[in-house]
Amino acid sequence: MAFQELLMKVGGMGRFQIIHVVLLSLPVFMLASHNLIQNFTAAIPKHRCRINGSWEEGNFTADGLQAFLPVEPSGALSSCLRYTSPQFHLLNSNSTGNISDTESCEDGWVYDYSEFSSTIITKWDLVCTQRRMRQLAQSIYMAGVLVGSIVFGGLSDKFGRRPLNIWSQLQMAVTGVCSAFAPNYILYCVFRFLTGAALSGVVLNSYSLIVEWIPTESRAITSTATGYCYTIGQLVLVGLAYLIRDWRMLQLAASLPFFIYFIYSWWIPESGRWLVLTGKSQKAIKELKKVARINGFKEEGEKLTVEYVTGNMQREIKAAQKTTYSVLDLVKTPVVRRISFCISFTWFSTSFSYYGLAMDLQKFGFSVFIMQIIFGVVDIPAKFISYFVMTYIGRRVLQSGSMVLAGVAILVNIFVPPEYQAVRTSMAVFGKGCLAASFNCLFLYTGEMYPTVIRQSGMGLGTMMARLGGIIAPLVQMTADYYQHLPLIIYGCSPIISGIAGCFLPETLSVPLPETIEEVERSGKWNKSATPSEKKSLKTTELDKLQVEV
Repeated sequence: MAFQELLMKVGGMGRFQIIHVVLLSLPVFMLASHNLIQNFTAAIPKHRCRINGSWEEGNFTADGLQAFLPVEPSGALSSCLRYTSPQFHLLNSNSTGNISDTESCEDGWVYDYSEFSSTIITKWDLVCTQRRMRQLAQSIYMAGVLVGSIVFGGLSDKFGRRPLNIWSQLQMAVTGVCSAFAPNYILYCVFRFLTGAALSGVVLNSYSLIVEWIPTESRAITSTATGYCYTIGQLVLVGLAYLIRDWRMLQLAASLPFFIYFIYSWWIPESGRWLVLTGKSQKAIKELKKVARINGFKEEGEKLTVEYVTGNMQREIKAAQKTTYSVLDLVKTPVVRRISFCISFTWFSTSFSYYGLAMDLQKFGFSVFIMQIIFGVVDIPAKFISYFVMTYIGRRVLQSGSMVLAGVAILVNIFVPPEYQAVRTSMAVFGKGCLAASFNCLFLYTGEMYPTVIRQSGMGLGTMMARLGGIIAPLVQMTADYYQHLPLIIYGCSPIISGIAGCFLPETLSVPLPETIEEVERSGKWNKSATPSEKKSLKTTELDKLQVEV
């Protein structure tokens, strides 16, 4: 509550906060591009075996292919097999070739370039026996995001949000450009891994810098606005992919803006909360005065002194300096441990089901561009509704409700016949919208539950579990080889279970950000034992007590 009062003294949600949120939200536009870019750069075009006839160059649908390629049960020509010798008799009769006379595509493949001029699939022939390399590339990228959440989460609590944000923006730019010019599949995966790691640094530090400079009553709307940047970013990706059909140029277009973000990120100030709690009060005063000047509260800012700020936050500073915090503090105490377990599974399930739906748009049978637009646009009403639920009903209700609805929508598709493709697509889009609402709430909700001294570690744990879900999601598609509905069963049950787990999380609506672990533990014990009326009365009493102590 103490730092909240300092924010109100220097202007509350003023001009600085608006500029601050805008600058930190701009990179989010392109984060969606990197997360979902393989829907386009790794799109699988129609393909067939190369027959080595000069007449087939640039002629994917040449006449007479039935003599060279076997017919699959669906009636389409095989994409991965060819006859060992031409079967010209098949051109003049209804007879079929002998399956024993076929072989794999020894001379490579011919691709249909009508939709994409180049993808990593056509570049490195990631089809047929190599088709799983496509899913592996996305899993490696998500593994990078996982590693980044572990590394950057701990480092930013120790060294600050600002320097890690600056480094992450530069790493995104450099490794993204390197991915575009990767000479082979292995180096492509290496650079995508590093890009994923940098993405975690951008997400973690951007959201923490936003939350820690924003007054309590404005956190929900700023979180929703930032979430909309990701939504619009999905539509930006569609526009870029439609205009740029070459995968290298598309990858480059999604990476170059981060050089601009890197340049202006030097202007963004360090978190005032973090500076005070780590003993850098002089720097905190400097930043607070800058905020006051930009907000038009220069006189109030000039009154701030080190003694005033440290006196205001003396209890929090002592608690923060009493011990060295680490990721182990996420599970040492009972209330924080319960939060960590429940929120970890919620992060995992949200990402797991989200990317399970969003990263294989070609399976819906419609244009991948149209599907990406639909999957992007559904986030607009989803996040709009989530804002009002978060603001007027509560974070916990939104978090649990959206997860359960998403799981039900996914499971319903098990019972919808394949020929009702529009219905199946509608249920998937509804489920994706619910998961988008969950994501929109999660970043804010997680930051509000953890105290400042371990907030980045808590955010790191959550995003780490999310990326673990993102890694596993593409691999679950392979279980369809054993039972066609098994992926949907897994994708649907996971969010339902996590929605139930979310009921055990504390409500943070209108609750000031906790500064120490002790505050969270006291709040958790009180929430567990008190009735609703007692909670409201006790909350007012405790806040008054805090003001008296200050």
